[in-house]
Amino acid sequence: MKRKIISTIGLGICLLLSPTLQAQHLYSLDECRQLALEHNAQMKIAGNKSKMARLEKKEATTNFFPSISLAGAAMKADDGLLQMPMGEQTLKMVDEGLFGGAFATLPIFAGGQIYNGYQLAKLGVEISELQMKQTQNEVTLTVDQYYWNIVVLNAKLETLKRVKALLEKISSDAKVAVDAGVKNRNDLLQVELRKNETESLVLDVRNNMAVCKMLLAQYIGTEQNDFEVKTAVGQELSSPETLYVNHTESLDATVEYNLLNKAVDASKLQMRLNKGQFLPTVALQGGYIYNDFMGPSQNSFIGMLNVSIPISWKAPYSVKKYKYRYQNAVTEFNNGSEQLMIRMQKAKIDLSNAYQQALIARNSIEQSAENLRLNEEYYKAGTTSMSDLLEAQQLYQQSRDKYAEAYSKYEISKTEYLQATGR
Repeated sequence: MKRKIISTIGLGICLLLSPTLQAQHLYSLDECRQLALEHNAQMKIAGNKSKMARLEKKEATTNFFPSISLAGAAMKADDGLLQMPMGEQTLKMVDEGLFGGAFATLPIFAGGQIYNGYQLAKLGVEISELQMKQTQNEVTLTVDQYYWNIVVLNAKLETLKRVKALLEKISSDAKVAVDAGVKNRNDLLQVELRKNETESLVLDVRNNMAVCKMLLAQYIGTEQNDFEVKTAVGQELSSPETLYVNHTESLDATVEYNLLNKAVDASKLQMRLNKGQFLPTVALQGGYIYNDFMGPSQNSFIGMLNVSIPISWKAPYSVKKYKYRYQNAVTEFNNGSEQLMIRMQKAKIDLSNAYQQALIARNSIEQSAENLRLNEEYYKAGTTSMSDLLEAQQLYQQSRDKYAEAYSKYEISKTEYLQATGR
């Protein structure tokens, strides 16, 4: 009895430790999306770019502050730097000493370069946030594609499981008929060939499944050996009508439209920045100077107003160049807006088409199942051939696979349309 108890405990421990028997974590689509947004490399890069943009804004803010500089020097010379003849002798002066000073420059007017530079950096923060949102959309769509690929492959494996059971039944019926002398042995050979083909398909699907899981697991930052999707191909299809919106009203909600708009604003600020470098600058300067080169130490405070008027031969050409850049940005904005409207319309058409294709594919399953049932009865009755029966089986298999693919395409089309309309 004691030995039996020990054996039972040992078996329990083995079951717990066996990786193949451990429960895999089931991930929903939303969970995969969230993990990708937290761990994906693209999101990390976009996040760092956003942080850099904020630092550049803070850096631009410092241009409003006075610039401060410190300077100092010490000197020792064999002969004085200044010499004055005094009869037969020469008076040597400035042979050693110290010099030091602190200076500050406060810009009063810099041709708008400081202000426009700050506005450009501020705009850079807004652009980086939009780019991050754009990256989020790209990452989400990629997750959806990987995820639904796995769902489709799971559905195909389920179909192949049904097909294998069906072929076993067909093989059993054919054997009975062959043994009774009603059918010839060729029928059994056809079934065996189809069973081999099915096993080969199972291997292909499992290999594709492993690859898809690796891709998704890496993309969302999880372990592949503890990974399974929760979603399955559904039988119900919700109409996309509730998703449709007014495209004109949705345009300004899209990331791409706002990026185009920000590009125009950025080009305008760059044009102003360029023009500012050819305008006069005014700055208030002040400082403190200490030196003892000429005997007793001297302390001086100085202040001045510095006005600088640049003269440049390239000014008219440079200003005109940036004007053309601004015009190009406006043209790209108008053209891009039209393309975004076309994108939304295309996404709507694709969504509607995917829905209709899924409906057709679902109906085909029912029709192919009925066709298979009838061919099974006809074969038993001796009114149809094994080739016809296996063809009906193949049509049934293809219809289920096609529906799984159509269903996943419909779900992905939903995401694409929502993103295209700024949701």
